[in-house]
Amino acid sequence: MKVAVVGATGLVGSKMLKVLEERHFPVTELLPVASSRSVGKKVMFQGREWTVMSAEEAIAKKPAVAIFSAGGAASGELAPLFAAAGCRVVDNSSYWRMDPTKKLVVPEINGDVLGPDDYIIANPNCSTIQMVMALAPLHKAYGIKRIVVSTYQSVSGSGQKGVNQLKTERAGGEGDFYPHPIDLNTLPHIDSFLENGYTKEEMKMVNETRKIFRDDTIAVTATTVRVPVWGGHSESVNVEFLRPFEVSEARALMASMPGVIVQDDPENKVYPMPRFAEGRDEVFVGRIRRDFSVENGLNFWCVADNLRKGAATNAVQIAQLLLEKGLIKD
Repeated sequence: MKVAVVGATGLVGSKMLKVLEERHFPVTELLPVASSRSVGKKVMFQGREWTVMSAEEAIAKKPAVAIFSAGGAASGELAPLFAAAGCRVVDNSSYWRMDPTKKLVVPEINGDVLGPDDYIIANPNCSTIQMVMALAPLHKAYGIKRIVVSTYQSVSGSGQKGVNQLKTERAGGEGDFYPHPIDLNTLPHIDSFLENGYTKEEMKMVNETRKIFRDDTIAVTATTVRVPVWGGHSESVNVEFLRPFEVSEARALMASMPGVIVQDDPENKVYPMPRFAEGRDEVFVGRIRRDFSVENGLNFWCVADNLRKGAATNAVQIAQLLLEKGLIKD
């Protein structure tokens, strides 16, 4: 199978290559695509070097599937061109997520929505993915009324420039990618601010959660914060349900969710931490406890590697699902 990875030289793109290899996706010819300044460079995949090419070259080769992590502008321009050539596109940018004609997919939750007419499929935001993975079995059992979430997001979520700024500051220098220093600091500012006072990142969590759960009645409010952590996003989630629940049952439901691991033994100092989620595909959940301030309320803490399940792994899982459904051929 010819597989294109658009944005192959970037932080998420390189992780996509790693995940494709780890999951033994049936790639017979890799078509690594990047911007004009990277064309001609080499990337490693399956033990050999592959030459980075332009999008036009890749489209001409008619790949079966293209996995994008090249930013919204590139996705808006190039995804339709790949799709017009008969290629299924899985896009990691925010460009297509809220398009009513495009599916927004976390395979463990709503993979059933994919059908033969879906040529451009959106990969959700990293912070949304890990939250809905933990919430999905609870929503099914109790019905979600309201979610209040605060995030603690690593610099790798900003791409290589964010990582570079933290490295520079740790070495005693100054960076200019973030509006303020990130080392020994927290920035309650991810993406740009909107007229309503929220950031785009916060509104992504609101709108994407409703779309993935296919329920516009869920009330969601979010505060997203950048923290001086290399990789792995953490979230404090407060959820109010429509129906009563037992904490022990909620814990068991989350533990039964494919792709979720419960680490919830505070007496022995066992709880999720980003340092130990790095390189893992699972979403880790802990600090599960009742919220006594509201009827049917629950608090929990969840952590995931934002470059893997939050981006690359979920995208590759969508491609695997397309393969399983016979929508692409190996």
